[in-house]
Amino acid sequence: MDPVAVIRSRAYLSALALAAILGVPVSAVAYGFLALTTRLQQLIFEDLPDQLVSGSVPAWWPVPWLVLCGLLTGMVIRYLPGNGGHSPAFGFQTGGGPVNGPQLVDVTLAALTTLSLGAVLGPEAPLIAIGGGLGALAVHLVKKDAPPMALTIMASAGSFAAISTLLGSPVLGAFLIMEAAGLGGMTLSLVALPGLLASGIGALVFLGLDNWTGLGDFSLALTSVPPLVDPTVATLCWAAAMGVGCALLAYVIRWIGLSLRPIVHLNRVLVTATLGLIIGLTAMAYDLISGNSFTEVLFSGQDALPELVQNAADYSVGVLILLIACKMLAYGLSLSAFRGGPVFPSMFIGAALGIAVSGLPGMSLSPAIGMGIGAMCSAMLRLPLTSTLLAVLLLGADGAAVTPEIVVAVVVAFVVTFVLPTPGPPAPEDSRAG
Repeated sequence: MDPVAVIRSRAYLSALALAAILGVPVSAVAYGFLALTTRLQQLIFEDLPDQLVSGSVPAWWPVPWLVLCGLLTGMVIRYLPGNGGHSPAFGFQTGGGPVNGPQLVDVTLAALTTLSLGAVLGPEAPLIAIGGGLGALAVHLVKKDAPPMALTIMASAGSFAAISTLLGSPVLGAFLIMEAAGLGGMTLSLVALPGLLASGIGALVFLGLDNWTGLGDFSLALTSVPPLVDPTVATLCWAAAMGVGCALLAYVIRWIGLSLRPIVHLNRVLVTATLGLIIGLTAMAYDLISGNSFTEVLFSGQDALPELVQNAADYSVGVLILLIACKMLAYGLSLSAFRGGPVFPSMFIGAALGIAVSGLPGMSLSPAIGMGIGAMCSAMLRLPLTSTLLAVLLLGADGAAVTPEIVVAVVVAFVVTFVLPTPGPPAPEDSRAG
């Protein structure tokens, strides 16, 4: 195929127009989904305890809700078609074709119960699946016998629009999808243009809905950025150590998630509810030991990350280590049975680790946070370019100054991740070969 001829064709120009139109309803649906999950979180974990319990929210409050989270999510995955979408235990995944109508309902419900009731996963993966499904549905409504390439392009455009501002920039969301899908060459050029167009339209819709409804913009951003620090030899050395440390922590998290998957498959509903119970008890233990809110352990960490960075000086090293350990356990358990994305919990753990080590000789807060976020995302997502951009862009104007340290940490974490053995139980073919 000649990409120039394809781009000049009437069919491709029509696809661009359809992508621009598609960006409006898909981004509106994505905005509504995020607003609904956020409102449910506030209702269950803030408003309801204020009405039923006098004084502060009791530490045990998340336990029954996490059990309910496991029951509902397990039932959706077990009894509805579509398996609730991709399992996040295998990392950030795309491909496999867009979800159809019944699967779209399944993915939406599994993500809604997971995210709103406290499991430690993010909304990016479900939104990408929902946007891709809506894009494919739009193509079928326009032309039932549309060619596979058209289906791929419009499904990608829907995915781009769905996360247009979730990561702070339409370009960053598009980059995440393209790197995860392994797009390149002509396919990248043909898919990127409609996707970026839909993403830009979607960003405008997100902004307009925020101004109109006042529900929030749901875009990742730090309200307070640590002061600028120039790179030094010491911080570059610490960056290599941070890369190794994050790769080891990611190995533990993925080992928890992958090792529990065979147990989850024995009885999906019962085991998922039990895992929800353990997550709730972990959050309760953190609340009782540290005196901080259990919400720091629960949820994706997207909303808690700006507050963590802003109040970094208020956390002792011991509390940060406890927070990292509890978040890692809850994250690993959530990976094994629940449905959501792996990006935001990785960023939160990486930032907490960066804050914890920022007091070491030769280390500073800004590069430490950037290294932690980049290295942890690189090890968990295995997407080094996206991980670098996530850390750099999140730190704003000062991100460019700490780019060398972030790059070193990301590369080291990525290499060590693939040097380490595969976590979890061996695949059946490995057992037979042994």
